[in-house]
Amino acid sequence: MLFFRKRDQVVIRPRAEHPISRRDIAPEALKVLYRLSEAGYKAYLVGGSVRDLLLGRTPKDFDVGTDARPREIKRLFRNCFLVGRRFRLAHIVFGDKVIETSTFRRQPDDGVEVVDEDAPGALYQSSDNTFGTPEEDARRRDFTVNGLFYDIKTFEIIDYVGGLRDLDQRVLRMIGDPNVRMREDPVRMMRAVRLAARLDMTIERKTYRAICKHHAEIAQAAPARVLEEIFRLFAFSSAAPTFKLLWKTRLMSSLLPNLDQYVKKSGGANSPLWNLLEKQDEMERGEGESFANGLHLAVLAYPFFKATVDELEGASGDRNVNHLEVAEQCLADFNKRFKVPKAVFYHAVHLLDEQQRLDAMPASGRRIRPGRAQEFADALRLARIRLAATGCSTATVDAWQKLVPAQAWTAAARNKKRRDSRKKQPASSKTGGQQGTRKPQAGEKAAEPDRDTAAPETASPRSSDRKRRRRGGGRRRRASPATSEQQPAAAVNAE
Repeated sequence: MLFFRKRDQVVIRPRAEHPISRRDIAPEALKVLYRLSEAGYKAYLVGGSVRDLLLGRTPKDFDVGTDARPREIKRLFRNCFLVGRRFRLAHIVFGDKVIETSTFRRQPDDGVEVVDEDAPGALYQSSDNTFGTPEEDARRRDFTVNGLFYDIKTFEIIDYVGGLRDLDQRVLRMIGDPNVRMREDPVRMMRAVRLAARLDMTIERKTYRAICKHHAEIAQAAPARVLEEIFRLFAFSSAAPTFKLLWKTRLMSSLLPNLDQYVKKSGGANSPLWNLLEKQDEMERGEGESFANGLHLAVLAYPFFKATVDELEGASGDRNVNHLEVAEQCLADFNKRFKVPKAVFYHAVHLLDEQQRLDAMPASGRRIRPGRAQEFADALRLARIRLAATGCSTATVDAWQKLVPAQAWTAAARNKKRRDSRKKQPASSKTGGQQGTRKPQAGEKAAEPDRDTAAPETASPRSSDRKRRRRGGGRRRRASPATSEQQPAAAVNAE
């Protein structure tokens, strides 16, 4: 039986028929939604947050769509920053949480005639600056399950693109013609693979064929965007199914040709790479946090690195192969393609080089420097992942683990806790409760705080002693009475 759906048909699911509650929405997002709504604008929760809430998942972030223009949004929120070149987005900052708010937009008009649509990059979309309606905004999104809106006024789900039906059937479908939409923005192919693997959804047949047909178009995307999407493939401890689907859709041959050749030579669907990625996902779930990008890159490169080392040792008969040089060579093509940050690149290189040392028992009296605690911890994680993938004993890794000084790990945890507390600490506590006071210049006497506005209980004797010592030294110049009276007032006005 064929299912026909009118183009202008809108599906509205009332509050009683969906599980989304305001208790599940971040309070910062609710503040943005309510303020926009009270100002007379339309304000919807949009994108992946609606999809995840309908699936019973906890969204990673919350995005807001509105008919207010970027400048109008900025006038409503003092903590708003406008970003972006192709399209102006409003980032509304609440501490360490950012609510991305965008104006409804639509597909740009086709003002340029394309002579050869089959040429690589002919349909690549470089402009997206046209405002539109909520329906036009939903139809310009990538997948139907990402085109759902949650109305803060009526608590209803608004569906212009059939996303509710696809979400119920666990189908990932491209909005519009997949052969055109994939070429407009080739990164959509990587997003399709990532979402289908992470959400355990099936890619719709036409969308899947379009990915297999146009996988080489990924070379037209900016390397920085592609690199960011590659590291996102490891998110939510779903690297194994994601990279396996990446290989099946032939995207791996365009993104990671060396790794694709290794997978083909090592058994395809039965390649050791999949087992290695599964063990990494299990370890991430066990530790409850995502690993560093350097470790992710080292795990991805290890099978190819190990095969290269074995090949060089077998050809020369020499066991003293320089593992550091081999690691750099294995990652050289990846680094050339995507311009990996040096910190990430060399972190991965050193992790691969450390594996040779961890294969043997440590010498008696060996110690690990506390300054290398974090890097050595990642080296131990990589060793445990590869040993678990091959079913080998972890006795040597356990022996190395005992050499790590306990104070090094506690110091690392203490430093992390201190950094987190600094982020959460209000600005008034960092500055001794005197925000906006002007820092005294060299040779100038510091102004005393205003007794009517300063809180006496926030001042500490220790901080006052430091201020006296800081004022000491150098030639002092006595301020006039008018100057001494004006400085506190200026500080209050600045605050």
